[in-house]
Amino acid sequence: MFHPPPHLYLRIQGEYVGAIFEIGISGAKTRVRSIKGRDPKRKVITKWRSEAREAYKWHFSLNACLAPVCSVHHMAVTTVEGIGSTDTQLHPVQERISKAHGSQCGFCTPGIVMSMYALVRNNLEPTIADIEDTLQGNLCRCTGYRPILEGYRTFTRVSLADDFNCNSFTNSPLLKALADLFDELPQKTLLFKGERVTWIQPYSLDKLLSLKARYPEARLVVGNTEVGKKLRTKQHRNNNNTCILTQRLIMSLRLLKALSRILFGAACTLTYMERVLRRTVAELPAWRTEVFKAVLEQLRWFAGQQIRNVAVTLYIPFFFLKGEYFSAFKQAQRREDDIAIVNCGMRVAFKEGSDIVEELSLSYGGMAATTISAEKTSQQLAGKKWNEKLLHEALPLLVADLPLSPSAPGGMVQFRRTLTLSFFFKFYLTVLQKLAKDLKNNSIPLEHLSATELFHRDPPLALQLFQEVPPGQDPADVVGRPLAHLSAAKQATGEAVYCDDMPHFEKELYLTLVTSAKAHARIISVDTDEALKMAGVVCFISSKDIPGSNQIKIIKSDETVFADREVTCVGHIIGAVVADTQHHAQMAAKAIKVTYEELKPIITIQDAIAHESYYDVPKKIERGNIDLGFAESDNIIEGEIHVGGQEHFYLETHCTVAVPKGEDGEMELFVSTQAPSNTQLLVAEALGVPSNRIVCRVKRLGGGFGGKESRSTLLALAVAVAAYKTKCPVRCMLNRDEDMLVTGGRHPFLGHYKVRDRDNLKYSKRVVMVRSAWHESMVLERSLFHLDNSYMIPNFRGIGYLCKTNLASNTAFRGFGAPQGMIIAECWMNDIIMKCGLPAEQVRHLNLYQEGDTTHFNQRLDELSIGKCWEECLRNSHYHSRRKAVDEFNRQHRWKKRGLAIIPTKFGVSFGASFLNQAGALVLIYTDGSVLVTHGGTEMGQGLHTKMVQVASRVLGIPVCKIHISETSTNTVPNTSPTAASVSSDLNGMAIYNACQTLLERLKPFKEANPHGTWENWVNAAYMNTVSLSAVGFHRTPDLNYNWETNSGQAYNYFSYGVATSEVEIDCLTGDHKNLRTDIVMDVGTSLNPALDIGQVEGAFVQGLGLFTIEELRYSPDGVLYTRGPGTYKIPGFGDIPAELNVSLLRDSVNSKAIYSSKVTTFCISLLCPEGYLSRNSAVTRLADCFSRCNNSFKKKTIINWSLHSMTVCGTLKCAIGCCVSPTKYAVNSLYSIICEAL
Repeated sequence: MFHPPPHLYLRIQGEYVGAIFEIGISGAKTRVRSIKGRDPKRKVITKWRSEAREAYKWHFSLNACLAPVCSVHHMAVTTVEGIGSTDTQLHPVQERISKAHGSQCGFCTPGIVMSMYALVRNNLEPTIADIEDTLQGNLCRCTGYRPILEGYRTFTRVSLADDFNCNSFTNSPLLKALADLFDELPQKTLLFKGERVTWIQPYSLDKLLSLKARYPEARLVVGNTEVGKKLRTKQHRNNNNTCILTQRLIMSLRLLKALSRILFGAACTLTYMERVLRRTVAELPAWRTEVFKAVLEQLRWFAGQQIRNVAVTLYIPFFFLKGEYFSAFKQAQRREDDIAIVNCGMRVAFKEGSDIVEELSLSYGGMAATTISAEKTSQQLAGKKWNEKLLHEALPLLVADLPLSPSAPGGMVQFRRTLTLSFFFKFYLTVLQKLAKDLKNNSIPLEHLSATELFHRDPPLALQLFQEVPPGQDPADVVGRPLAHLSAAKQATGEAVYCDDMPHFEKELYLTLVTSAKAHARIISVDTDEALKMAGVVCFISSKDIPGSNQIKIIKSDETVFADREVTCVGHIIGAVVADTQHHAQMAAKAIKVTYEELKPIITIQDAIAHESYYDVPKKIERGNIDLGFAESDNIIEGEIHVGGQEHFYLETHCTVAVPKGEDGEMELFVSTQAPSNTQLLVAEALGVPSNRIVCRVKRLGGGFGGKESRSTLLALAVAVAAYKTKCPVRCMLNRDEDMLVTGGRHPFLGHYKVRDRDNLKYSKRVVMVRSAWHESMVLERSLFHLDNSYMIPNFRGIGYLCKTNLASNTAFRGFGAPQGMIIAECWMNDIIMKCGLPAEQVRHLNLYQEGDTTHFNQRLDELSIGKCWEECLRNSHYHSRRKAVDEFNRQHRWKKRGLAIIPTKFGVSFGASFLNQAGALVLIYTDGSVLVTHGGTEMGQGLHTKMVQVASRVLGIPVCKIHISETSTNTVPNTSPTAASVSSDLNGMAIYNACQTLLERLKPFKEANPHGTWENWVNAAYMNTVSLSAVGFHRTPDLNYNWETNSGQAYNYFSYGVATSEVEIDCLTGDHKNLRTDIVMDVGTSLNPALDIGQVEGAFVQGLGLFTIEELRYSPDGVLYTRGPGTYKIPGFGDIPAELNVSLLRDSVNSKAIYSSKVTTFCISLLCPEGYLSRNSAVTRLADCFSRCNNSFKKKTIINWSLHSMTVCGTLKCAIGCCVSPTKYAVNSLYSIICEAL
């Protein structure tokens, strides 16, 4: 019998790789498994007990990273491998996500599949709302979520997907075999003992109480959602064993009682509670279920479905009497599955038949370590009428009742303090509205009702438009057709192999990094004695163990493999522990003691400027006579904008497996990297061997986005050195905290601009950025090249500085500096629009580039399509009519405002370093006619391999099924450029085309000799005549010769263009916001694959949406990253995408400079996301107009300046709005004239 230790999770066994650790804690989800369980007792006691028992006969999904194997004892566990496969038959939930193009990198796909599987096993005809609810908590960084929702919409009753017949797995042999297991549960206590955790599962309440008395320090769990997270992240520096008592199988704790109240047992899950409360609300009068409705509203946004399926609560809701009202509010950074910044529950009871307060309860979370009540406020307001006078008295009382020090944990102090008042105002208006109905009092004005509305989201809508292939195109020619990602089915079944999915090698060891806890310090000593004595530990490696170079050098030598004498950031790698298991390595790494001599760190851009801490010399681009232009006019606009950083949050963290070959210094590396050749070169230098002894292989990546272009080498080098020292295979996959700590992300920028606003735009700008390892100058250069966005600037000066700080080195990220430069351009354009008073769309259109114009870096723009994209976007989005509708909405609503914006974008396509614009390919034809293609690009979800197969299929004239791409490897195609800058399909596509043309020329005589023969006939004829059936292809981008000294030459091969418009809505009281509709028109030339291109457009847009609305990196003054992991760093979820997302690929577009007239999509569309940011600014501007009308002393410019910050998360928006209720009739006023006076 298998006796799993409590720290063992399903994936650790190694057989079920579909249960992958994407996130690692319950702040977001890992791949999901489906569970089927049944109650241990069958006797029906009451109606409610029957309900409770039925709840546990369901299939339900849970997080594999939080559920130890021992926790699913007496349950049937189904992973993604168990419901279908490519060898047999795909389950419909697997089939539909793959056919709907809902799987790109595929790392999140099994979790989404199993969430949906659990739903359809319980409900064969779910509603759209059911699907959205069940997918909550699943995260995807690639797709933008739309294709996933559309694929699964086919399960609903309203769907027209008649061609999808749901296979029944009800009669599965596995489930039949387990049927008896659910009927009888052994009446005995189960015990699972591990090295650091003892897991005890009693069968009765009496036994539980007895065990608790014996082990008073034991933790009680049901779903293990909180305790499990803490145990996995806690530093165990001693040998104490933690005892866990699980209540899951105790029947008496799973029941509920319903008399004058509903009492839920301690083992009732939130999902079960939700079902009971919904039924109760439907059956009872509305006034009796106020609290139930509020609880249900909060449950919508609490965690994800997988957590709610196992999490429990002791909250006991009760029935209300007439004259009692209850509301609950929550504000979080992300609406779904996020911890509240501030939440509250508010209850008021009135004297019978009046509006006089008899009892008031105001409880707040997020204002202290535990929930606190505003007791003095409640006491003071008792006996008063519910009117404006009460409101006037309540605000300063609440401020005094809910103090929060400026250094309070969690930050956002001002925002949290104002939220307490905003929530009370919402409660005040909500109750006032209900009183007006119940007591026949005067109702509140309609324009104020928006403050009382709960969040509502209609089912998402979407439209994708693309040009079909020409009528005469051969049906076998797949170029231009929406071919599904070739690995989509394997990804949906869990068969796709990622780096850490590889079977373990014999004698394989595991490595864990030891990193700096200080931002800037000298290393005095590293004490490894205690760690080396721990079980399973093999060795500690450091810079002393590197046989070759400790320097990391590709373009510049500015980093080391291991810190030697000094650390320059928190997360700087000092060394690594190697042990026999991951668990032992992690425990030993925590036992390493490092002694430091601390030095003063430089953390912010402003600090770097003050200390003149820069890399290299500034970069500069200048055109025209700037000084003369400014001297001739006093009409000058100046401003500043800070663009924050962003974490890549690829679902698969960095991973490397190094296998020494035992002779000649040979080593094979399996790495999750975008740059296998860079990895090969650096490992060779570190080990002191030639590059021909090192082979780097990449099957696929679970997302990259630039984050695995250079930073993947940090881990690969450490693992390779460990493998060299131990002579054994070594593996390491970083957990989420380690990955975010070590690898860096998108570069933050600080931009100052100065513009002369006359007939000709005269412009000067300085841009400041944080350093990035190796690519500092290239990121900065691209930013300077994109400071014009899409606008003609006759006179221009741009100066860029590289700031040196003590934060982890940043790196490439989608756009590579272009989004930062573009948002700065849109800020100065926005200032011009505000000053001139003309419609924003008119001013932007007037300044767009025209065919034949030259950029500020003097490159001529040919085949320009920005004007066509602009007109089509205006037309598709019905911009002008919606502009009027938005204005009317803002006139009618005081507390919610809408904004509408349209912006263009232009993206230069090429690597900044000209030597990187090259690619190679190897094409092999075998005698059976099958073809193996290898090229220098890596597959990370963008569909590169799929497009390359399409190219080869067209050139060779054979079907796709005959062509295969296995992996990217340095021993097949050498000296490859990183898969980055969106140029991989251009470069590798042309290299494959070149190789295939060579092979066609060799086959030509045999085709002419046998014109009616088959492909196989021609191939065999060539082989029999000793003609080579392999060919190498090569391509380089011509004429890239930009000169920084003279500001001349060609910087880019061509440009991609796009235009987007978004309509957003903000809550003026909380800063909450939602995207109502986005329309995108993208010029992708003649698309190689419209499905993949649209997928990249949508995914990049939502990722950019995160940059400008949700995602925020926060550091302590000492350089410690606060937002480390999914609990504190939030990326967009299913509920954050636009309610309507329409994507159109521009028709009849040509591009003479890329394979088959195609263009790139990925990076360019990231630049369109600021239109959502500008839409929010537009909404804030409408509120500023309202302020100005209500208070003559209010300065509109003040609020607009507040809002000009790229990271418009709810807190920043609230600060931008700076509003709260005043004692006057529902008026708005400045934050400082009302609240700060009380503070």
